[in-house]
Amino acid sequence: MTTANGQKFVVGITGASGAIYGIRLTETLLAQGHTVHLVVSQAGWRVFKEELGYAVTDREGFLNEQFKGYPGSLLYHPVQDIGASIASGSFRTAGMIIMPCSMGTLSAIANGTSDNLMTRAADVMLKEGRPLLLVPRETPLHAIHLENMLKLSRLGVKLIPAMPAFYQGPTSMDDLVNFMVGKVLDSLGIEHHLFRRWGE
Repeated sequence: MTTANGQKFVVGITGASGAIYGIRLTETLLAQGHTVHLVVSQAGWRVFKEELGYAVTDREGFLNEQFKGYPGSLLYHPVQDIGASIASGSFRTAGMIIMPCSMGTLSAIANGTSDNLMTRAADVMLKEGRPLLLVPRETPLHAIHLENMLKLSRLGVKLIPAMPAFYQGPTSMDDLVNFMVGKVLDSLGIEHHLFRRWGE
């Protein structure tokens, strides 16, 4: 869905390890002038604190500070707000990315459990036939994880596991994070220069 500020995307960040992925994705989309509807799970907020050392007592204040200065627009929706715009199929977006995606959230989506805004928004993507991209971050995987992923794949969900490559010659953690964000953008058809492509 194209707007004056680019396209509208829903970005979800769950409690899986790798919150930096979701932050970098949001920054990149905003830097390109897109509108991001952001949903963070309760566990996701905890990971912000535990992994990144962010003070998130004032959640909206944190987001305003973290993502200020970008040409795109950020709209934050609390995960309990099941009546938010993105919970309705009549609210048109270009797709949703959950990065990182916990196995709990992935399971809820695979089984149609729309008990919060994150899983409801994902359900909307499925029922409306819009792009839904999940970046699962768990290891090792057991049979239930794999069965849920297979079910979603058969429904057209793009699964992009958090498995950074090394052929681009990464020299920092930022390089590894940028590679994963770049792979998500590739799947959405969004141009970027976040990593060196094979053969370049």
